[in-house]
Amino acid sequence: MKKVATLLIFIAMLMAGTVGARAQESKYKFDFGAQVGMSGYLGDASSSIFAHPGFAGGVSFRYLPDVRWAIRTQLNVLTLSGDTKDMDDVYPDFANYSFKSTAYDLGARLEWNWFSYGIGETYKKMRRWSPYLAVGVGFTLATCEGEANFGFNIPMAFGIKYKLNQRVNFSAEFSMTKVFNDHVDGPLSDLHQIRSSFGRNTDWYSNIQIAVSYEFGERCQTCHYVD
Repeated sequence: MKKVATLLIFIAMLMAGTVGARAQESKYKFDFGAQVGMSGYLGDASSSIFAHPGFAGGVSFRYLPDVRWAIRTQLNVLTLSGDTKDMDDVYPDFANYSFKSTAYDLGARLEWNWFSYGIGETYKKMRRWSPYLAVGVGFTLATCEGEANFGFNIPMAFGIKYKLNQRVNFSAEFSMTKVFNDHVDGPLSDLHQIRSSFGRNTDWYSNIQIAVSYEFGERCQTCHYVD
């Protein structure tokens, strides 16, 4: 899909623009949190991610190298469903299909904060809130009708985070995950009877979530004494 390719290029350009910037370390090295929200599915049995909302929840762990970047690992569990009766598409022989599945998503992401995120001295120009972008890689294990299917995925996300205090953070995020597998929806595969492509016959799911996290692992503060 051209729109997705354009988005990936845009994210890469924004992230590359800060690589040469002088890094400022955050006060803490790590962050652990939990998230909950609404899942959506886009594939053979749904043409809208909002047509069949489900539950999404999980936990995450971040390494915080500085105030602009984070490396995040997370595990999410999502319930997904779809029904072709709700679609405008007409399948061969006017057949109707539906499914319900549970997806387990384990992956790693690179997060980039638009602003220097944190609470600190004013000369550091930190802000206690910041929009952010994220892209990564992961794996999806989907179970449907007693069968399990495994696939590689690419998650893409944007959100906003707010620092309630020095350690506690609140965030809201929307993500889309592309699964290189046509079995997130179980046995539904190649219903259009055409060759799979990036945009068709492989599945997507979304996650709209809110999260709370706690920072820990205080960095050693070096004091430079001048006589």
